[in-house]
Amino acid sequence: MAGAGAGNGNGWHPGLRESATFDRDVIAEIQRAAREGIYDIRGFGAKRPVPHFDDLLFLGASVSRYPLEGYRERCGTDVVIGTRYAREPVRLDIPITIAGMSFGALSGPAKEALGRGATEVGTSTTTGDGGMTPEEREHSRVLVYQLLPSRYGMNPDDLRRADAIEVVVGQGAKPGGGGMLLGHKISDRVAEMRDLPKGIDQRSACRHPDWTGPDDLEIKIEELREITDWRIPIYIKVGASRTYFDVALAVKAGADAIVLDGMQGGTAATQDVFIEHVGIPILAAIPQAVESLLELGMHREVQLIVSGGIRSGADVAKALALGADAVSIGTAALIALGDNAPEHDHAYREIGSGRRLANYLRTLTLEAQTLARACGKSHLHNLEPEDLVALTIEAAAMARVPVAGTSWIPGLVAQP
Repeated sequence: MAGAGAGNGNGWHPGLRESATFDRDVIAEIQRAAREGIYDIRGFGAKRPVPHFDDLLFLGASVSRYPLEGYRERCGTDVVIGTRYAREPVRLDIPITIAGMSFGALSGPAKEALGRGATEVGTSTTTGDGGMTPEEREHSRVLVYQLLPSRYGMNPDDLRRADAIEVVVGQGAKPGGGGMLLGHKISDRVAEMRDLPKGIDQRSACRHPDWTGPDDLEIKIEELREITDWRIPIYIKVGASRTYFDVALAVKAGADAIVLDGMQGGTAATQDVFIEHVGIPILAAIPQAVESLLELGMHREVQLIVSGGIRSGADVAKALALGADAVSIGTAALIALGDNAPEHDHAYREIGSGRRLANYLRTLTLEAQTLARACGKSHLHNLEPEDLVALTIEAAAMARVPVAGTSWIPGLVAQP
């Protein structure tokens, strides 16, 4: 190992044989930790491969099922969220929403572009840690206000200006952990909104100071309803881990909707060890959430919004087929906005980053409709687990659908 620094100039010796356990990435991380004496912090989501929607396939219609004609027969995409208690539930044209991403992690123009793009296609966007910006509120027809443990930027007046409130208990990339915002992102404006010193790393709390359990959460939800005069829906967001029980307790506490975030979900910044080793894939979490809602008689009554690695219309359709009412995208939305480097400012003002996001959302919707029609469904919400099969035993067990070519669901149905 002492000679590993020699060789091709990148710190790797051509004669050093790596193993599956100690490959070059693991060795590099050990050397980095030994050199720096602190854990690695990064953004985005898990990089390890885990069972995902790509491991599922749709069973298209042929003789035993009748497909819909794409140019003549309608396939609905609308969704209503918050029908349990809210006097003014959220009504969306498509079941694809924009996830909460904070001002600070994102720039003001990026938040505005998210609002413009979402509004153009009739869906919602979400604030994130740090509060509501005027640009975001002005350009978002439907804006969900996130209430986080940090309370950064928290303003009761903004709660009343929102179209829904999302109480963030956990996030998929770091369930059980708090968020981070590195000091170089804390500008004068961010520091003022969050009541923080400029340029100093910020670390959010991992739990809300107002409650220690579901009974206290119920009281908090009642407070939020009183502040907003029972007008708007209250969502509860949880990171996918003990999903069955978390969903049941959120419903008991009075949630109008559940936001379920899997481990492939992104984050602005947190410990790498958290991102890679805490939480479960969204593929495994959705069936647990649906089972919990069904046992309570609340499936479709309390809406289920899922996130964590949604990239394509196929992902959208598969999530809905497993029982979700809507999905939420974060990382994919940022990629769709495009590069906001200063040298491209003129070109992006002409094209419009919001327009790029709107185009992407339209594409996702069209792809999901195409798959639903192929399965003979006149609405995206008519998709069901019976329309799916799995390519791997792991995905079949997690999603609770049969292995392709069989009727075997591992763990539920005996192999024929």
